Amino acid sequence: MMQSAIASKYIELLKTSLLNELYAENEARILHTFITRLNGGAVNFNDYFNIAQSKPELMAALRDAKSAGNTITLLQKMPDGSSRQAHELRNLIELSHSMIGRKRLDNLQQCIETVLAENIPGDFIETGIWRGGACIFMRGVLAAYEVTDRTIWAADSFEGVPPPTWPQDAGFDISRDVLPVLAVPVEEVQQLFRRYGLLDDQVKFLKGWFKDSLPVAPIERLAILRLDGDLYESTMTALQPLYDKVSTGGFVIVDDYGSCPPCKRAIDDFRAERGITEALQVIDQQSVFWRKR
Repeated sequence: MMQSAIASKYIELLKTSLLNELYAENEARILHTFITRLNGGAVNFNDYFNIAQSKPELMAALRDAKSAGNTITLLQKMPDGSSRQAHELRNLIELSHSMIGRKRLDNLQQCIETVLAENIPGDFIETGIWRGGACIFMRGVLAAYEVTDRTIWAADSFEGVPPPTWPQDAGFDISRDVLPVLAVPVEEVQQLFRRYGLLDDQVKFLKGWFKDSLPVAPIERLAILRLDGDLYESTMTALQPLYDKVSTGGFVIVDDYGSCPPCKRAIDDFRAERGITEALQVIDQQSVFWRKR
């Protein structure tokens, strides 16, 4: 499979846009405003003129977060001199169209290009899509290579992560009541696809909790299964109906293996139950993948 220069430039521009690297300075300005006000400081407008020069440490942290897909947590200084992590502000400062970071987008591109080059049959799916950034990227790579015979399946509740009900998820609540930022309506995701010019009949949305939507989804074969469900339940109820549909030579990507303990337990349990021995390959501190043999 030959990659033209224009296709390569388009794919790189798509990554840059999805991660908001194009306007990172404006994101830094917003973060600086929140940090200043959170700690009772006064806004100094001179800081905003050249934020990269006035706040280099903030720009560096933002670049690192966009590379590794880490979440930036703002710190609030307390009267006793200690600092508190203001986790609740995540609902206001998650500004990019994808939070998975460049390393994971690079991995996704490599997996897509491998299955295309080797003619591994099947569609692509992500289970847990948030604003749809990774699915938009998958559709964009297919467009860059003029691939018209594969479908992108975008599976999500579009109501956030379910409240923990399985014992394996006890104490790990990132549901809508805690992180409403993770609950993105399907109409908003579809509109974002339109803004990128990538909403067409090669994109299919599967709305609902995975335990309900995935067993009945009209998916015949998968070349890429990307899991981003955070919980044990969401990970297991995606793997159970979908893993057997992954073609030999296809890829299983786990977004939350290193960051969400319930997800890691689900992956380890599923691989043990199925006798899966393919090595887990590390993408970054949070994510892993394996190739089905």
